[in-house]
Amino acid sequence: MNTRHTALSAALLLLAASSTHAHHAFAAEYDAAQPLQSQGVVTKVKWVNPHSWLYLDVKQADGTVLNWGFEFGAPLSLQQKGLDRATLPAGTEVTVRGFKAKSGENYGYASTVTLPDGRTIAVGGAADQPAAPAAPR
Repeated sequence: MNTRHTALSAALLLLAASSTHAHHAFAAEYDAAQPLQSQGVVTKVKWVNPHSWLYLDVKQADGTVLNWGFEFGAPLSLQQKGLDRATLPAGTEVTVRGFKAKSGENYGYASTVTLPDGRTIAVGGAADQPAAPAAPR
């Protein structure tokens, strides 16, 4: 019985440690000095915990299209703010304001999403995220 209790305790500690390690801070992956604004067409949304992902096809200045991924809040938090599968179907044109990834790859952190009806929704969920970048003038 004691061996089983020890093994169960060890397994729970490993599980807790791996969960803590998997959850990262904004500063670990994104660059607060590189704000971005991207307008594009939704290709897919992953409604997963702890962070959902929004993917957009974004037309570049040279006419090419790049698919960008944006991390944002948890599904329940987004739903409470009025975002769900019905408000972000594939094909919807949206504007995302946020910050680029430190890696330079085509992904970033979304602070706000502006929908076709003009609503702008705060979508970030990181406790250490900087204020949303201002809209370009």
